[in-house]
Amino acid sequence: MQSATNRVEGGPVQSDPTQGGGFSKRISVNTLVYTLLAIVVLALLLVMYLQAPNFFRVNNLINVLVQASIVGILALGLTFVLVGGGIDLSMPATLALSGVLGAMCMRDTNMAIVGPFVMLAIGASIGAFNGYAVAYMKMTPFVVTLATMTVAGGAAVWITGSQSISDYPLEFEDFFVSRILGLPLSVWIFAGCTILASLVLDRTVFGRFIRAIGFNPVAASISRVPVRRVLCLTYVVAGVLAGLTGVLLVARLGSASASLASDSLLLDIISACVIGRVSIYGGVGSPLQAALGAIVVTLISNSLNQLGVSYFASLVIKGTIIVLFVYLDRLVRRSA
Repeated sequence: MQSATNRVEGGPVQSDPTQGGGFSKRISVNTLVYTLLAIVVLALLLVMYLQAPNFFRVNNLINVLVQASIVGILALGLTFVLVGGGIDLSMPATLALSGVLGAMCMRDTNMAIVGPFVMLAIGASIGAFNGYAVAYMKMTPFVVTLATMTVAGGAAVWITGSQSISDYPLEFEDFFVSRILGLPLSVWIFAGCTILASLVLDRTVFGRFIRAIGFNPVAASISRVPVRRVLCLTYVVAGVLAGLTGVLLVARLGSASASLASDSLLLDIISACVIGRVSIYGGVGSPLQAALGAIVVTLISNSLNQLGVSYFASLVIKGTIIVLFVYLDRLVRRSA
């Protein structure tokens, strides 16, 4: 009982560095992982400097940040779910459906302010459904969110008839594509979401509850953590952030359609979390690291594109990266 309480109130129970070498080994493995990642990024930047110097133009670097903001905000939402021991495959489909419905509401009411609220509400509703199915109905997260992904994606195609929606008030785009200090608003929103998510997950009782459930849901329940409610809320957070991403993406593209989220977006989100050392086994992860992972993934994608690497080859590379970092994560957990 005491160890379970410690998990909830003080976070994960770590080995004492003065007793045994588990803690120091884990630090060593983490250091090795980050060193390897830094070497890969530096090598990639060197290749870009030699082969595609246009990569370092200011406009392209800003474009990388804008793309990273889309992947990053979604990765922040997935971080909450993963740390709680779950998985959400429906986030890109939630983004598309919320964007489509929000754009239709703006078109029908001719009011730009309606769109963001509808998109956030749709995202929260889908997240609440996923959370209720997982937490209260005890359904497998992978199966539930896979089904939700299929339903939401199909609904977006059915509602729009595979047509784009663009005849909504231009004030919506004017606001969300505006710039502050030379950077697009989406980049600042991404930064703000990262800071807020980090504070919530690392400095609040809710965040400690999520980590406790991710480590050991049985022990968390014994310690009187409201396991079902907390798990449900992690999916709501993911849904809200998917809706927010829908707002930014519709404004950036100037239209909404069922294909709002690219086919590779889910792979990019998972890659960002895995590279950011968010454990797929639950209990471990940081929003800040996930945000950095999103920047790295976007950097890799942009670099491969400028080097002329085919789309399918880039998928192979990203998939290999996920497998590698999942294996490294397993090594870290074994050494703990």
